Amino acid sequence: MELNISTSPTPERYTIRVSGEVDISNADKLREAIDFSLEQPTEEICLDLTDVAYIDSTGIGVLVGAAHHAADHGKGFSAINAQAGVMRVAQLLGVDQEIAISAQ
Repeated sequence: MELNISTSPTPERYTIRVSGEVDISNADKLREAIDFSLEQPTEEICLDLTDVAYIDSTGIGVLVGAAHHAADHGKGFSAINAQAGVMRVAQLLGVDQEIAISAQ
């Protein structure tokens, strides 16, 4: 399934809406969108995962890296509206204890 990314920046929050599946074949596309958002003059990066049905360990690695890079830039980072399968992968890998990720 193709990965689609859209953004809606405000002065306070840069929201990245992701749809599709995040896996090794397209994780770079998500990483690039997050890296771009970190260069914007906002206080927080919010990744909306409402329409992401599947994420693999590579995609989870992108989320962890994004949280660390956001902290390095003095910005907040959160992943919201994760579907049950995405939350399960995050929990199995212990990522839910490391980054701000919440379920739908």
